[in-house]
Amino acid sequence: MFEGGRLAVIVPAYNEGSLIAHALSKIADYADYIIVVDDGSTDDSAKTVEKISEKDKRITLIRHDANRGVGAALSTGYLKARELEADYAIVMAGDAQMDGRHIPKLLKPIVSGEADYVKGNRLVGSNARRGMPKFRLLGNSILTFLTKVCSGYWDIMDPQNGYTAASRQVIETIDWEGMYPRYGYPNDLLIKLNAAGFKVADANIPAVYGMEKSKIRYATYIPKVSLILLRGFAWRLWEKYVIRSFHPLVLFYLMGFTLIPISILTAAYLAYLRFYVVGGITATSALIPIFLFTTGLQSLFFAMLFDMEAGKK
Repeated sequence: MFEGGRLAVIVPAYNEGSLIAHALSKIADYADYIIVVDDGSTDDSAKTVEKISEKDKRITLIRHDANRGVGAALSTGYLKARELEADYAIVMAGDAQMDGRHIPKLLKPIVSGEADYVKGNRLVGSNARRGMPKFRLLGNSILTFLTKVCSGYWDIMDPQNGYTAASRQVIETIDWEGMYPRYGYPNDLLIKLNAAGFKVADANIPAVYGMEKSKIRYATYIPKVSLILLRGFAWRLWEKYVIRSFHPLVLFYLMGFTLIPISILTAAYLAYLRFYVVGGITATSALIPIFLFTTGLQSLFFAMLFDMEAGKK
């Protein structure tokens, strides 16, 4: 137990036969339940876990018949944690990249009531950033900015970090079956947490890069997750600021997303007239797209500012 609460550690695993034993050995003794979700592994991951579970009775192994994705594996794990009535749920990957000694750092903001959901942050300090592969760091930076805008959590960093802690209220509230099933799940989950009004905090935790190999391919991953974020962003605005309680920031976002494209189209049309039709345009006409673009950009800034303030309440 941790501070009197039942702790479940969820371990998603896919073909981690060479690392899963080491990952499980790093889980602290105060974990009450260890839920290993084997996501259709084709190696000996499940057999390794079964052998370990003969000695460690805290371990429950759940197997997916086929590979569904890490988000789906976590959904299964969270649903099991809900069934076990866990007070806290920690997620630790099966590749031994997460050090169990940092579990208290993740849980303390939840125990103290400062947060409902806490995630690791690997990007504090230049030394931490040097430890991450450069291409992964670039991809993470892009997704961090996009996730800040779309999730409404402007103070978070490193949104792709899978080392997380959730309170019992989060475990019981979130629609886990509706979570995005693959690697975009952290971004999708943050959007759902914001719409539900949960407080999210970061905990500065260094990553361990060793024998594990990232299965993320950022060239395809960033465009795919960007679409997930865009859909989630629209859903969050509708759910949080229209359905539950109307907020004028929706109008500012709508104005910004309308005026900026119109300004670009207007500028293109005027350029066409200038170079291919009349040979010139008036100064007043030239100011129209500038005015529209500036107004649209200001509207977006106002909307983001309102979103930031709403997130602090």
